[in-house]
Amino acid sequence: MRCVICKQSKTRPGYSIVTLERDDLTLVIKRVPAQVCPNCGEEYVDETVAGNFLETAEKLADAGAQVDIREYASA
Repeated sequence: MRCVICKQSKTRPGYSIVTLERDDLTLVIKRVPAQVCPNCGEEYVDETVAGNFLETAEKLADAGAQVDIREYASA
């Protein structure tokens, strides 16, 4: 897909680091599969992948976690 930010390049498969914050929880997920623009660095995560890490974040928040750093793992 063409990058919607810079409109200069097509994205390529790569990885992202996603940081989520909600109430007292800070969650950092490394090596999240993404499409990355080689020109501007914008990262696009698909809906399935986002759903997976949002589900993880919900479970951690419900468990009372405050800080968690992990590598992405598909559900």
